[in-house]
Amino acid sequence: MSTTTTRDVARPAPAKASKAGPRRGLRGTTLNFWLFTGPFLLGLVIFVYVPIGWSVWLSFFEARYTVTPSKFIGLDNYRQMLTNGAFVDALVTFTVFAAIIVPVTWALSLGLALMVHRLRFMKAFFRSVFFLPTACSFVAASLIWKMSIFSGVRFGLANTVLGWFGVENIAWLADPDPPWYWLVIVTVRLWLQAGFYMILFLAALQNIPPELYEAAAIDGAEPGWQTFRHITLPQLRATSTAVILLLLVAAYQAFDEFFNLLSKTTWGRPPLVELYYTALGENQDYGAGSAGAVVLTLLICVVTLLQGRLMGFGRGDESK
Repeated sequence: MSTTTTRDVARPAPAKASKAGPRRGLRGTTLNFWLFTGPFLLGLVIFVYVPIGWSVWLSFFEARYTVTPSKFIGLDNYRQMLTNGAFVDALVTFTVFAAIIVPVTWALSLGLALMVHRLRFMKAFFRSVFFLPTACSFVAASLIWKMSIFSGVRFGLANTVLGWFGVENIAWLADPDPPWYWLVIVTVRLWLQAGFYMILFLAALQNIPPELYEAAAIDGAEPGWQTFRHITLPQLRATSTAVILLLLVAAYQAFDEFFNLLSKTTWGRPPLVELYYTALGENQDYGAGSAGAVVLTLLICVVTLLQGRLMGFGRGDESK
């Protein structure tokens, strides 16, 4: 009779190494990454970064009626644009315009988000209704505002309503004193933008933990302004900063509604319209237009960086 020891017990055979080891290099995950992002990065370089670099390069050359630089003139194009009264006035005017339209749009979109967030029924309906204008183009909305609502004749909707109260017709898109065209432009921009930023605020409101409000109620905080000020608004700090940054950039890049509402007038032009007529007007000075575009870009960067620093954006404590 043979005896068995622990050494005689059959041991499981070691698992065979998988033939398909981890893929490295351009295979596997890396290959999939470049397949998905490659076309986007290629388009970004060709249609964004190359034109930006070419515009900066062109701003140091004389280029009239052509986008090919012909003669190096240094900073003369920048000097020309910074001494151009119309362009400088447009920069100043739209700095004031941004200081008005940004907080108004922020307050309106936040108010809509708070209202929709507290609805107990038909929340999806109202969310869709307020967001729907975002799908409309600035050109179409501008034409509706110009031809139907603020047409300047007695058949326009705005003048019809004012006529009920005995107010005479107002030439909304003329240049009287006061300049009523700002009301037209601000209302169409609010109608087009508020719904999009409402969705951003609505998503942030849904991410606020309900325990914060329960703890505040236990501590005796009253619902309403006190809860909004000490709980809701601090929790929306990161979203508010992002919304204001986007609004600032959009305000300085305004083009469609001004170009379609004010036609070829010389007053109320935004910087992009001035650059459009500089580069594509009678003289077609692409060098000066490129220099103006660089100046406008630097101004947007400075304003957004200052605003981000004031609100603490990028320090990692946005939600505190």
